[in-house]
Amino acid sequence: MEYVVITFLCLSILLYLLLGGADFGAGIVELFTSHKNRSRTRETMHHTIGPVWEANHMWLIIAVVILFVGFPAIYSVMSVYLHIPLVIMLLGIIARGTAFVFRHYDAVVDEMQVVYNRIFAYSSVVTPLFLGIIAGSVIAGKIDPQADSFLEAYVFSWLHLFSVAVGLFTVALCGFLASVYLIGEAEEQQDRRRFTNKARGMNMAAVTCGALVFIAAAVEGVPLVRWVFGNAVSLTAVIAATLSLILLWFWLSQGKTKKIRVLAGFQVTMILLAVGYAHFPDFIILRGASNLSLLENQAPPSTMAALGWALLLGSVLILPFLFYLFYGFQKKAPGYLH
Repeated sequence: MEYVVITFLCLSILLYLLLGGADFGAGIVELFTSHKNRSRTRETMHHTIGPVWEANHMWLIIAVVILFVGFPAIYSVMSVYLHIPLVIMLLGIIARGTAFVFRHYDAVVDEMQVVYNRIFAYSSVVTPLFLGIIAGSVIAGKIDPQADSFLEAYVFSWLHLFSVAVGLFTVALCGFLASVYLIGEAEEQQDRRRFTNKARGMNMAAVTCGALVFIAAAVEGVPLVRWVFGNAVSLTAVIAATLSLILLWFWLSQGKTKKIRVLAGFQVTMILLAVGYAHFPDFIILRGASNLSLLENQAPPSTMAALGWALLLGSVLILPFLFYLFYGFQKKAPGYLH
């Protein structure tokens, strides 16, 4: 049953990056859209993510619950030594959701709409930035349970070049995912071309930030090159992601909206597989020789069994309705942009 729980944990993290990340990316796209086109971009985003954006946070909640119940030692270390970026990320989620609601449903339309728009756009950058910083911190080997100062324990555990580079890479990935998804949601050809150009630009930004991650890893002593190129599975994932990148650019020029959505999700999956496979089952890499493992740092077997059955039964009851929710809101009324 432990592998069932671990599978749900990995899937929850992946789906949150793919779906929640695309929601964050919508705000990133808006931030980098010219003033004259922002109103149309906002309208497209509102009808695309408005009905389902809150449901995407379900994956983050599931991941947190799994860590809390099934891997309390891992949850404890993260919540203690990474509490600053965690709080900033959660505040970003709250600020973004609040601004999204008020800028569309506020009873009074006044200059506060400008404030709501700015909060939405900036928090859409801050949230994935710190999500990436947290992800980089758990594998960077900078968390030191023996630290004897506040800065060493709670600041330098996450504030370093590698984690910041991973954060920037995450922002670029979210912007890329949103651009790709929005291409198929735009009704006007002009809007499709804009989002296609945005997808190309965000993709180039992601490649650049990815290179920065490798440079930062070399500087910080993180064995990223060995993880990514040192085993057959990770190397295959990297090759698949690279080849799919070429195909994605070709399909972008052909306007294959459904295919590029699948391919974009495939690329992100391959990136996570390439990095995560080499150090599995270690989830947190600590400073020194000790790490926290998904196989060795578990709750008691009875707890893992109960958690596994709860996840299996919950998925049977919830997932079909969640998929129907997404399907239902794909049916847009004709001319909804007007």
